[in-house]
Amino acid sequence: MAADSMSGSLREELQQYLQELGIQPVCVEHPQVFTVDEMMPHVQHLKGAHSKNLFLKDKKKKGIWLVTVLHDRQVNLNDLAKKLNVGSGNLRFADEASMIEKLKVGQGCATPLALFCDSKAEVKYVLDSKFLEGGYERVYFHPMTNSATMGITPDEFLTFLKKTGHDPTVIQFD
Repeated sequence: MAADSMSGSLREELQQYLQELGIQPVCVEHPQVFTVDEMMPHVQHLKGAHSKNLFLKDKKKKGIWLVTVLHDRQVNLNDLAKKLNVGSGNLRFADEASMIEKLKVGQGCATPLALFCDSKAEVKYVLDSKFLEGGYERVYFHPMTNSATMGITPDEFLTFLKKTGHDPTVIQFD
């Protein structure tokens, strides 16, 4: 199956999943993007918290993490590793094959909305506290494809995470 049609059907599955939870997202289509810098001109008019997502693994094979931070944050992997108690120098970016295996999305498409594909809850989820404490009306993520951006309320996002079995580790990155 081609990547475009696969991401399209997964996006439809995600939208069905959200609908079953009573979540009505807003969605904006845009050209395919692979970085936050490429994405922001297309979505900056949307008021709320825009995300940057990192798919990481522990060098010692203790786990895989999806980390969601505000789009303009710089993340020091050594500091993050200490906060997650995996030891400085032990976090690395995971390969695309692992992301496809666990979340069914490839490079440029990392999103917490893909956690609905991780039915065994093998991916540990880390969330920037500002998404919950920043007073944002909506939080924005890719909906299984990097050619669109989807927004839901912070409360809807927490409902989604709970239903997928991914209780977030909330960290202050300030």
